[in-house]
Order: sequence, then structure tokens, then C-alpha cells
Amino acid sequence: SFTVNMYLFVYDLLQFCGHSWIFTNMIIRFMTFGKDSLADTFYSIGLVMRLCQLLSVLEILHILIGIDKSRLLPRFLQITERIIVLFVVINSQEEVQGKYVVCVLFFLWNLLDLVRYTYNMLARMGIYYLPLTWLNFSLCIVLYPLSVLAKASAICVSLPYFESFGTYSIKLPLPFAFSIYFPYVLKMYLLVLFVGMSFIIQNFFSERKAHLGTGNIKIKRS
Repeated sequence: SFTVNMYLFVYDLLQFCGHSWIFTNMIIRFMTFGKDSLADTFYSIGLVMRLCQLLSVLEILHILIGIDKSRLLPRFLQITERIIVLFVVINSQEEVQGKYVVCVLFFLWNLLDLVRYTYNMLARMGIYYLPLTWLNFSLCIVLYPLSVLAKASAICVSLPYFESFGTYSIKLPLPFAFSIYFPYVLKMYLLVLFVGMSFIIQNFFSERKAHLGTGNIKIKRS
């Protein structure tokens, strides 16, 4: 319906504005301050990044109620990966926030989302540009594995701090005698991250074939 389409357009527009601000801020800061700008990327754009990622949780709801025809599991994995790495790993450890890998990760996320939300906004107005369509369904195949490597690097960098500070580690006294050592949880999650990557990349290829291989152009979130 028109109302649903307008709502989705406004959602895409909000995400586009947020990621455009982040991306522009990163470029200008790098051109102005050079490599010195990389260390404080999180402090300068972290708030807007967190807001954009929290807002993206709505995309799961969109699929569940049927107004977005994307596959649920690939989108769910992508969103939860970002939420876990951003809020659990990076946001909880101040020492990790100044690492260069955070800047690389934010750059990859924003480049992917700028293309995706631009494509979706235009598609909702019935406007399709073949170069943008090709970019939307091709760029993710290249950049998503790089973003997974950046996520894994951020987790590996954070492990010594989780071990030293005991963040999120739980040890209950007797009679429970139950404990959770969070660095082990993160190490297990690394396996989940790479297994999920293979599944998501397969989904990207199937979407690309559906939209470009047959000449059909549809709205589909990658």
C-alpha cells in the first residue's frame, strides 16, 4: 500500500541520512587530520553509529510482518553480528575504541549501507539505475567478507581486555558453582561468525542472480 511504501521510504531515508553523515564525517576528518583521525573515530561518530544500528533492528520486524520480502535468517545474522560487535565488544571496552580496526569496520559498514539505502529509496519511487542496481548486488559480495575479517579482528583485539577486566564474566558462589568466562564465549562466536559468513555470501549470490542474471529488478535488502 501507499502508506507502507511511504513508511519504508522514510525509514530508508533516515538510515541514508545517518550513514551519509557518518561517512562524510570520516572522510573530512581523515582529509583534515590524516592518520590522527583514525584513533578517535568511535568518539566522533560512535553515537550516530549506535543509533543507526539500533534502528536497523526494525528491519527484522519488517520481514516478520511481511512488508519486506527479504529472507529472515541472513538479515537477522547480519544485524545481530553488528549489534554484538558494536555494543558488546567495542562499546564495553574503551581500550578497543581507539584501535584502527574500528575505523576500518565503520568505513565498510557505511559504504555498504550508503549503496543499499540509496538503491532502496530510489526503488520505492520506481526509479532504477542499472549501475546502482549492479553495485548494490555486487559490492556486498566483496565488502562483506572484509567486514567479517574486521569484526573478527576487533574481537581478537578485545580478548586481552575482557580477560584482564573480567567484563561480562560471571562466577556464582556455592551451591550454584556456575561460571561463564566471556573470552571463551567470544572465541566460540568467532566460529559462528565465519560459518554465518558462508551462508550469507551464498544468499548474496542468489540475490544477485535473481536481480541481475534474469534482468529483473526488484526491491531486496542485501
